[in-house]
Amino acid sequence: MIYDIRHVTKYSYEARVSSAKLALRLTPGDGVGQRCLRHALTIRPKPRQLIHERDFFGNDVTIALIDTGLVDLEVEATARVEVLRPVALLAGASADWRVIAEAAIDDDTLDAASPVHHLFPSPRVALVPDVAAYAALSFPAGMPIVDGARDLARRIRKEFAYKPNSTEVSTPLDQAFAQRRGVCQDFAHIMISGLRGLGIPAAYVSGYIRTIPAPGTKRLEGADASHAWVSVWCGHDVGWFGIDPTNAIDVGNDHIVLATGRDFSDVSPIYGVFLGSGAQELDVGVDVIPVESALV
Repeated sequence: MIYDIRHVTKYSYEARVSSAKLALRLTPGDGVGQRCLRHALTIRPKPRQLIHERDFFGNDVTIALIDTGLVDLEVEATARVEVLRPVALLAGASADWRVIAEAAIDDDTLDAASPVHHLFPSPRVALVPDVAAYAALSFPAGMPIVDGARDLARRIRKEFAYKPNSTEVSTPLDQAFAQRRGVCQDFAHIMISGLRGLGIPAAYVSGYIRTIPAPGTKRLEGADASHAWVSVWCGHDVGWFGIDPTNAIDVGNDHIVLATGRDFSDVSPIYGVFLGSGAQELDVGVDVIPVESALV
């Protein structure tokens, strides 16, 4: 599939902001099954300087420095991305999860691709005993790691309610776990905590998912949204396996990756420091539009 993506974020401030520094992770990544064909950023008001770099995990980061006084800020990211992911793994086609856990802890590298970085607590993912116990029900002795991850995602999809506004970005995962409701960020953090609690490396992935309207209805502007899912390390032979606990599906050709990290704090699409006072309003709209069904 080839997609055109438009991601617009608008801020309105109660009082004038004198300056701002933004870190933007809005460039779709190149990786297994995905290639960014083009990308553009438009920021209003125009920044004094743009700095392009990569973070530790290889994500594209744009630093925008704005020193123009403002009460409104708009960030528009557009991209064209081609996606053709490998065929899904068959049931039973991966190693025993305990073998993978042992291989992860024995890994002797510390480069960005090492599973070791995704084994331990991170700023937004605590290791919670109740969450680990919940995940353990999907990983009895001898369970292939991919099958166990799929079972855990199915259980989260079935037993947790997707409720926008029931949590905030700062809501601890143990609170979302206890109330059994939240959004994709919460479900990804919960699944990651459970897997890490069992010794299985798990990473957080930010991106987009195409939404398909019901038959006979028009696709809505802005109906697509930023999304989040989990990448599970399945050993050196299989590598990283993407699973979406919000929808209980393998990551496939409807998923577009923006960035990968330990949790949301590593991959926030827009992170900013603003010099000013007063409240702000935020509006976000995302469109993911299929262009072609085959690579060009």
